[in-house]
Amino acid sequence: MSWRRGGGADGVARRWVLLLCVGSFCLGLLFTNRMWTLPEASEVVIPNERRGKESELMAGDCSIRKVQGKHDYSDMLHISDTHRDSQTLDKTIANLETELSAARTLQDSFLNGSPVQEEYKAAEPTGRRKYLMVIGINTAFSSRKRRDSIRNTWMPQGEMRKKLEEEKGIIIRFVIGHSAISGGIVDRAVQAEDKKHGDFMRLEHVEGYLELSGKTRAYFATAVALWDANFYVKVDDDVHVNIATLGNILSKHILKPRVYIGCMKSGPVLSDKDVRYYEPEHWKFGEIGNKYFRHATGQLYAISKDLATYISINKHVLHKYINEDVSLGAWLIGLDVEHIDDRRLCCGTPPDCEWKAQAGNTCAASFDWKCSGICNSVQNIWGVHKKCSEGEKALLTASF
Repeated sequence: MSWRRGGGADGVARRWVLLLCVGSFCLGLLFTNRMWTLPEASEVVIPNERRGKESELMAGDCSIRKVQGKHDYSDMLHISDTHRDSQTLDKTIANLETELSAARTLQDSFLNGSPVQEEYKAAEPTGRRKYLMVIGINTAFSSRKRRDSIRNTWMPQGEMRKKLEEEKGIIIRFVIGHSAISGGIVDRAVQAEDKKHGDFMRLEHVEGYLELSGKTRAYFATAVALWDANFYVKVDDDVHVNIATLGNILSKHILKPRVYIGCMKSGPVLSDKDVRYYEPEHWKFGEIGNKYFRHATGQLYAISKDLATYISINKHVLHKYINEDVSLGAWLIGLDVEHIDDRRLCCGTPPDCEWKAQAGNTCAASFDWKCSGICNSVQNIWGVHKKCSEGEKALLTASF
């Protein structure tokens, strides 16, 4: 009954509660507004180096504030210009780094014989001698007599060999690696022989008949690093060579960047373990009875500088087959290479090469197919040289 009348102690209590609620609400609004109000510009923390200047400007009149506004805008423009300058500087540095990298690549290519882009070729320095060809004669530790037979026939010696290098641009070296025990007796024997004749090219390669592919790969890589030549020739130490005729053949292809010159063949892939030239990886060439791709016979072949450089650069990933002539053909089969088949590089011994010489078609290389070289070359190479040689005057008067 008293509640409906609104009187008494209960009525007073209800009015105080209402007033307290309204008061609390107002205090809450005031407190919330104070907490969420953004600080004035004067309350922002200013760096020490600018605080004095900002205080002076804030203490000025409206005109000073306007100037301050313009100053801030100029600072923004200055920051933008600085950023733009920084980007330009970064770009310049990047360009210089690119040019430096290109210069280093160019220098390495000159020193190591690596191929360079066309725009750099005109700038090649003239300090490094350019040769026509490097002839590497593949030999073994046990082939001392073969080497002497070549020295006594078609390979010039002493001053004549130096003159050949200087005037004709032809380098001739016996190519050999080292034994499994480095510094052994056979290595010392070759060192003594080289000290006497000075006609060896030593390779970082362990000698062995089953390692001929690796030796060929090492030869091209080493030769292209030592001498800048148009062609790199590999020949066995039981083959007779007419150097001037070989030079004339190669010089006709000197303007071709990627040439592979030899007597091209495509023999059967031999899968019988008991036969000579057995191919352990015969399964890679398809069905039994298939033939190899076209490649030059191993007695003598030549490749241009670009191809020798390619072998040098990729020597660690080029697969080695058991037969080195097959390996070389495999390394080049997937490239844009011109295969040149010249039968003057694989003539037979007399009477074959003799008849051709008499007919004015001198052979560049002669050997017996049945022996894959001159049979008993130590004894017989002099007879081949006597009947099939082009003569010393041919080399002296040759112009490549």
